[in-house]
Amino acid sequence: MSLDDLRDKVVVVTGGASGIGRAVSQRLAAQGARVLVLDLDEAGAAEVAADVGGEPLTADLSDGASIDALGLGRDVHADILVNNAGVQHVAPVPEFDPERFGFIQRLMLEAPFRLARGLLPGMYDRGWGRLVHVSSVHGHRASPYKSAYVAAKHGLEGLSKVIALEAAGTGVTSNTVCPGYVRTPLVEGQIADQARSHGIDEDEVLDDVLLARTPVKRLVEPAEVADLVAFLCGPGTDSVTGSSFLMDGGWTAQ
Repeated sequence: MSLDDLRDKVVVVTGGASGIGRAVSQRLAAQGARVLVLDLDEAGAAEVAADVGGEPLTADLSDGASIDALGLGRDVHADILVNNAGVQHVAPVPEFDPERFGFIQRLMLEAPFRLARGLLPGMYDRGWGRLVHVSSVHGHRASPYKSAYVAAKHGLEGLSKVIALEAAGTGVTSNTVCPGYVRTPLVEGQIADQARSHGIDEDEVLDDVLLARTPVKRLVEPAEVADLVAFLCGPGTDSVTGSSFLMDGGWTAQ
């Protein structure tokens, strides 16, 4: 893939201030794209945007009015949408706060719908577009105590497929990328929390808890996810749509 494959393309990356979103922003900018770094963290979005020569956008993606205020399809146009923003909350279902459950659905499922709804008409008009949704192995498998996250990721898989079917023949594709545990601040926070709660060191948490079902005993690096996102946005992918790309170290091969 050459360094100008995405020249003249505009990309929106949600959760772009850190982790996978930051890596994706850097990778697509290296392909020549102009990146709009969308995050609730205004300072973080500005930092990444400055790093990649893009522009920061700030919105609370759990709030429909905040998304509407971005003016997608009116003031903001994009050729590529990377839905990446997400959070985690761990609790058994009887103890899971319904408000927290609803927040996670709004952020990780309703927001991708709203963003796609705003940007798709312009993609259709231009005859080209790419939607890449950063899902998870939890879009295919469940883990206990993660009801909201698993439900949202399963829903995101379905949303992506519906968009792919509706967009068929328009030049617009929709796919998901499904990593296992990625070396991000969110996952590193989980490792530290579990080490404290189980009274074990962080290496034991990694091997015996997080990666217990993963044959490849290491975290996925954000740059690996970014490379797969870049592939799905690049040349030769017009027929790659409605698919879900697992990069889970063999978890789902078992």
